[in-house]
Amino acid sequence: MYRRNNHASQETALIWSIGVVLAGVSGSVVASGFALIEQSASGLGNAYAGGAAVAEDASTIFFNPAGMSRLSGKQIVVAAHVIQPSAKFIDSVSVPASPAVLHSTLAVPGDAGNWQFVPNGYFTMEINPQMRFGLGVNAPFGLKTEYPAGWVGRFQALKSSVKTVNVNPSLSYRVNENFSIGAGLDYQHITAHLSNALNLGATEGMATVSGSDSAWGYNFGGLYEINNSTRIGVAYRSSLKYKLNGTALLTNAAGAALPTYPTGVTSGLKTPDTLSVSFFSKLDSHWDVMADASRTGWNKFSELRLIKNTGALLAVTPENWSNTWRIAVGGNYHYNERWTARGGVAYDQSPVSDAFRTARIPDNGRTWLSVGGQYKPGKNVAFDFGYAHLFLNNASISNNTGAAGTPSTATVGNLVGTYNNSVNILSVQYTHSF
Repeated sequence: MYRRNNHASQETALIWSIGVVLAGVSGSVVASGFALIEQSASGLGNAYAGGAAVAEDASTIFFNPAGMSRLSGKQIVVAAHVIQPSAKFIDSVSVPASPAVLHSTLAVPGDAGNWQFVPNGYFTMEINPQMRFGLGVNAPFGLKTEYPAGWVGRFQALKSSVKTVNVNPSLSYRVNENFSIGAGLDYQHITAHLSNALNLGATEGMATVSGSDSAWGYNFGGLYEINNSTRIGVAYRSSLKYKLNGTALLTNAAGAALPTYPTGVTSGLKTPDTLSVSFFSKLDSHWDVMADASRTGWNKFSELRLIKNTGALLAVTPENWSNTWRIAVGGNYHYNERWTARGGVAYDQSPVSDAFRTARIPDNGRTWLSVGGQYKPGKNVAFDFGYAHLFLNNASISNNTGAAGTPSTATVGNLVGTYNNSVNILSVQYTHSF
């Protein structure tokens, strides 16, 4: 049953499936590319405007470690984010993969959105009047998408799950009354599990891929307090370099592994670096304003180079991502000592161009609209909450990329249409100072 054409299908599926171990990392519509900015609930209400300058709680470890200098004693912050992305594919003139027996599923549209839960936690402590120590645990990158089993693009993407865990010890030092500096190390672990349908000719199988690795990075920043009410923050987070070790398993319609599988593949991945410049000012006893500009170096994600465990080159797939900017403005209204209302807007560019958009990367630019608030029942306790809706630009797609980045309509089909994307985010946070 499995002759020459089947062997070609297996090899194509292997290259495609392993390739999306990294390409799939980028498929989330939660944030631009595959970055997760959802690192605090207190910041969500302002669309994360002023992130490197606000420094109101221990989550500043992520946004700018120099901000710890503004915190006294010890503080614990625990936050949780529930994210509902939607990436609905509206078919135009897609061509299903061959043979004709598979064409009947063209009408299944597909929605890549899937509920996600993102937690983070932070701890800071005062070492002496000048120094602070902090520890953050969070997920700077992530993805969870899933399409219906029968959708027209199933040979390009079905399920994708990418998770990161980042441990970030940090120190800050107050140089003088106006200026503080801070720095931290990042130890980050990434795991990826992805799948897509496998075109075996008269039947369909399944291709699943898993991979993982750990890497080290760093972050640092400075905070300049012009006066008691106004401050400017600058923060940088480094790129991390991964070498994912992956295992590919190809199965037939009965679920049995195909000959020579599972097999191992490795691939390199560089996460982007980020530079942020932020502004915060307390106008009076009621009003605060903040603004933020962040540049993310997505051009590091230029290609996927896939290598077999034997050392042989399996495929090179161009990605050609571009650097992006995120601009945000926000404000707070302090109703009284207990209640604060927040609001913010932001625009986040996408690193993905129309020419390189795929079913696992239905990304496009997005506008944030955020609201939130804070309730302080006592001096040492605060509850933050926030909601954001992300309006994403419609994302057109025309993709039949198969093995090694070459057109392969017969193997994976030609996906032509538009993604209508949106995201809802709901966050809560508990802060305890002691």
